[in-house]
Amino acid sequence: MSNRAVATVQRQYDAYLARDAEAYANCFTSGCVVSNLNGPVTLTGAAAIRERYAEIFAGHPHNRSILLNRIALGDVVIDHEHVERGHGGSSFEIVAIYTVQGDRIARVDYVKQDR
Repeated sequence: MSNRAVATVQRQYDAYLARDAEAYANCFTSGCVVSNLNGPVTLTGAAAIRERYAEIFAGHPHNRSILLNRIALGDVVIDHEHVERGHGGSSFEIVAIYTVQGDRIARVDYVKQDR
């Protein structure tokens, strides 16, 4: 397990829990690619991530995530989370597959299942 990769993913998870879009986006490379697993790219770059997550955090002020499991191998970290939008909002489970380069995330592939 790469301690650096795990520390990077933990840093972005902590920023997500704090609903801090700036700190969250700073965990990603400028050319980061976000997609649904085996699907099209949905976001490219830290600036787009910052904008998107600022909207999510503003629209869901009681958003929370519970980390169910984490595994890591080399520069890949896989998180399984349960996400609740809060106060009657939707909830879902998500698997996030992070590819880490240096101290930033270069790619994320998501698998989402609504509850």
